[in-house]
Amino acid sequence: MTTNSLPARKLHRTRFASSIGFWLLAIPLVLFLAFIVYLCIYLFSNGISVISWSFLTQAPTNGMTAGGIWPCIVGTVLVTFVSLVFSVPIGVFSAIYLSEYAPANLLTSAIRSSIRSLAGIPSIVYGLFGVALFVSAMKLGLSIAASGLTLGLMNLPWIIATAEEAISAIPGSFREGALALGTTKWEAIRYNVLPYALPGILTGVLLALARTMGETAPILFTGVTYYTRQLPTSLSSKFMALPYHLFALATQHDKLLEVRPIAFSTAIVLLVFVLAFDAMAFVFRLRFAGANKWQV
Repeated sequence: MTTNSLPARKLHRTRFASSIGFWLLAIPLVLFLAFIVYLCIYLFSNGISVISWSFLTQAPTNGMTAGGIWPCIVGTVLVTFVSLVFSVPIGVFSAIYLSEYAPANLLTSAIRSSIRSLAGIPSIVYGLFGVALFVSAMKLGLSIAASGLTLGLMNLPWIIATAEEAISAIPGSFREGALALGTTKWEAIRYNVLPYALPGILTGVLLALARTMGETAPILFTGVTYYTRQLPTSLSSKFMALPYHLFALATQHDKLLEVRPIAFSTAIVLLVFVLAFDAMAFVFRLRFAGANKWQV
């Protein structure tokens, strides 16, 4: 064996190991994408024939075997809006406090750890907590308000964690430069930190809202109803929602085969709503990242 062949063999082994590593990483991604494509094709092939303008703008009829899903869309939008109004201000201001004002001690670390732990609690636990707090203790009853507040409470840990990470990612020089010019700490945060942290904050908020629109367990106990032709007239009204409507059609209806196309079409509409929020988060991220090159 010549000494000149050793580097060549070592290079060959390195390339072979790199190829193995590439395929070990690529194969799961390809399988995941294939599953997503199959799921979309399966949903659309079974439900696209039902979707029409009347399906989107009419109420269910004949025991939900005909008609549309307009009350479900309205209820989903309203309960998502209530959760947004409740969770976003509290979540963002909590993130600002933890990132900019909270002292670096054991208590702050425990609070951060608790927030991240709460983000992983099953949604049905939040539903039961919403029954105890909003439905019973606060006397809101089974309503849009109780459901929206429960979903907002479920989103708080996620929004706080993502917003804090976005704020903490801003270089300290942005704050120091503003303070050196004589601004107050809040002015430095308001004008030199938050505008650059906005992409990460908006991304977290939109992804949290996308998750909210697909949740069934929290609203199951706090206000959603199986069937109604009436639109909600106030925040104290019961409501229909897309995820629970889909659940009811797929598991609880006495004519499962007859309503199965409606269930598939409802799933398509819900998927479009969720993907729309995800796409908005992606666009916001790209737009603001392009405006602030240092974040890329």
